[in-house]
Amino acid sequence: MPNILLIKTSSLGDVVHNLPVVSDIRARFPRARIDWVVEEAYRDIVGMHPGVRRAISVALRRWRGNVFKPAHWREFGQFRHALSGMRYDYVIDTQGLIKSALLARAASGTRHGYAAASAREPLAARFYDVTHVVARDLHAVMRNRRLAALALGYELPSAIEYGITASATAAESRPYCMLLHSTSRADKLWPEQKWVQLGGELARQGYALMLPWGDAAEHARSERLARALPDATVPPALGIPGVASLLAGAQVVIGVDTGLTHLAAALGRPVVAIYCRTHPGLTGVYAGPGAPVRNLGDAGVVPEVDEVLAAMRELVGRNAA
Repeated sequence: MPNILLIKTSSLGDVVHNLPVVSDIRARFPRARIDWVVEEAYRDIVGMHPGVRRAISVALRRWRGNVFKPAHWREFGQFRHALSGMRYDYVIDTQGLIKSALLARAASGTRHGYAAASAREPLAARFYDVTHVVARDLHAVMRNRRLAALALGYELPSAIEYGITASATAAESRPYCMLLHSTSRADKLWPEQKWVQLGGELARQGYALMLPWGDAAEHARSERLARALPDATVPPALGIPGVASLLAGAQVVIGVDTGLTHLAAALGRPVVAIYCRTHPGLTGVYAGPGAPVRNLGDAGVVPEVDEVLAAMRELVGRNAA
């Protein structure tokens, strides 16, 4: 019964992409005790997987804002204390950054990570006891899974299992579509006029529209779109569990390159993902062969509304069959 510590702290999409690692380990070692170090904002995602014994939160993003604040040092001490009581057989850093490698060094156990040629930050490899070569041109989900399989010495299962579920919220009495229009980078946004055109056609097809948001700028965009669309609702501020429940109840989810789009795919919903400035082959929505997901667009290739509607019709029809 191995004790295993996974390190994947952020961002939301990256954390979602690491969930299949837990399912893979459980399939090979059903009695393994799996802990996971994750940024405090994404702890609820890790907690959704029943195979994780303990989510150990860090707050690197908040701590680095003021490294001299005594409260931050106390919180870091609490993180060290959370690790001190366990000797891990395997510490596996699937992030491959210097910051995540340093977190791995804080744990007791044999530390595994990417070799310098495979890591996002090659210097991180110096902090591991064992390094593994994993091709960099693989999708992020497969890179995570292969690193863990190499560290623990098992063959990868053929199926991809995210291992999470959410109770669907009865947000509407009729089918609704989640429109995930916001993302962390402005160059990843899909033009608002395209959202209005898409939403208008979806409403004509009988869908209610749900426009979630995370911060003030996203809330303002949701409100602008809702004013331009029929049957559109802007929900109140929701944490990750609340958004997951809304996603679980959606007939279809259409979103840009953002963590919630990946979460929708992990929950098994039909997802059309819109890429405008990034390459979906490495970080697109990913749920295995035959899954109801489609990636549209590419770096510098902005999908048209008709493409999105065609992909949505195909996925919804397939999911209903």
